[in-house]
Amino acid sequence: MSLFAFFGAVELGLIYAPLAIAVLLSFRILHFPDLTVDGSFPLGSAVAAASIVGGLDYITATILACCAGAIAGFITAYLNQRFGILHLLASILTMVASFSVILRIMGRPNLPLLNQVTLLTPFATLGDNLGISPLYSKSLAALFIVIIVASLVVALLYTEWGVVMRGVGENPKMARANGIRTKNVIYAGMALSNALAALSGALFAQWVGFADATLGAGTIIYGLAAVIIGESLLRPRGMWLAVIACMGGMILYRVAIAVALNVDAIGLKPSDLNLVTATIVVLALILPKTTWHRQIKTMLSRGRDA
Repeated sequence: MSLFAFFGAVELGLIYAPLAIAVLLSFRILHFPDLTVDGSFPLGSAVAAASIVGGLDYITATILACCAGAIAGFITAYLNQRFGILHLLASILTMVASFSVILRIMGRPNLPLLNQVTLLTPFATLGDNLGISPLYSKSLAALFIVIIVASLVVALLYTEWGVVMRGVGENPKMARANGIRTKNVIYAGMALSNALAALSGALFAQWVGFADATLGAGTIIYGLAAVIIGESLLRPRGMWLAVIACMGGMILYRVAIAVALNVDAIGLKPSDLNLVTATIVVLALILPKTTWHRQIKTMLSRGRDA
């Protein structure tokens, strides 16, 4: 695999990192099975692209994208909490409806961002001034943004509200017994989760230069793969490690896909992407249960105790 392909995979992993954090919030912290991200990701890219093409600056466009994703997440939570619709069904309904909204926003299935000033533009200019190759400057820019986002999310999770949200996810009955309005916490948590997914979509559109109505296909699998891979490798304890693990899992996931599709000996083609994705997720689920994995974990534990 070439250096260009490697850094491209790392860059894509960083762009998808907020999506991984979104899945961590919904599936692991709130314990809310949510497929809305398959709609909020392209929704975020569509809102950001349409706003930039419409004349808004990239910061406002990105904020609007996050707001659109938050609304989608809130609708899913409201359908579930207010009307008792099953989690998965509520999220599927929101996801399906979002595709029509995306087409309305863009007015077409695909919207390019050619010659537009995006969030990447100031970083590219700074990289040119510092003599940094575009091959590295784009990845460094994505890393900088992701570190800020991850820091804000972790800081929020360590606030009183963040502890309450974690408590609601772990034991909603006990939370209600302590006077916590669990519905409101779930509304806010799901809005935050899908705002992050939409942010990831907005970054994707600005980094690759277009938004497409079909971008969301399979994004929930990417997020789950990142969370599973990160947890399988790091076994995180604490919010910081959990967020770092899912971000690292997303990068490793994208690199693994790039390696699989670029190694000629394997004989895979880009059309085999879904097969590679499913295989990586299955391996991430199976490997922690194998004997050799437990033996390595035991050896590492003994080394730390010594």
